[in-house]
Amino acid sequence: MTDEPPLEALPDDWQRALVLVAHPDDIEYGPAAAVATWTAAGRDVRYVLATSGEAGIAGLPPEEAGPLRETEQRRAAEAVGVSVVEFLGHPDGRLTEGLELRRSLAAAIRRHHPELVVTVHFGETWTPPEVAPGYWNSADHRALGRSVLDAVGDAANEWIFPELADQEPWRGVRWVAVATPVGVTHVVDVEDAVERAVASLLEHRRYLAALSDDPVEEQARRQVELATAPSPRSGGRRVAGFRLYAG
Repeated sequence: MTDEPPLEALPDDWQRALVLVAHPDDIEYGPAAAVATWTAAGRDVRYVLATSGEAGIAGLPPEEAGPLRETEQRRAAEAVGVSVVEFLGHPDGRLTEGLELRRSLAAAIRRHHPELVVTVHFGETWTPPEVAPGYWNSADHRALGRSVLDAVGDAANEWIFPELADQEPWRGVRWVAVATPVGVTHVVDVEDAVERAVASLLEHRRYLAALSDDPVEEQARRQVELATAPSPRSGGRRVAGFRLYAG
């Protein structure tokens, strides 16, 4: 039993979501089960990735890894009903929180007109600050997440990036949902989407094979089950957890 109140359901009165992340596999390690739930309900979900993940496979040169990982990401998206996938071409492992990244993210928001923007955890560690030792989050995740929050405002303002004048400002973002293991405020029930999320992560076969000697099928299922772990605050059902911000 817990004295904490049940977690609130993420608002669902929207039609289009844009998922903005740093690398191929970020979505599949995080909110893919929620994406599968949304697309099954007829929602329009699109992916934009800042990099192609070209620095992510040990022993495989970036010029080979980048195209491979883009292909894996497109297949992973198809597994959860997403057909629009864009790569912005920023250098993997070298994302910097600043104007260049904000500009390209704001331009993506203007192109796709989302009501909901989704990104992944950008806190300093993957554990609450009082838990030590913590697991340090990557520089790319930290830079990307904060830049997403800024870019939502940038996309709505016609004066911050006048060089984007050929794209009409977009003021329609109502929420930003950060898929996170800490500080969750809202959840999506994904009880019926776990298998599709596992299938989505399995499309990153070459990447998973480089991470561990464990069979990729075991890695994918273990990670998705961890990301959707039920709790007393979710009524014992599998959920994807988010921290929600107003758009």
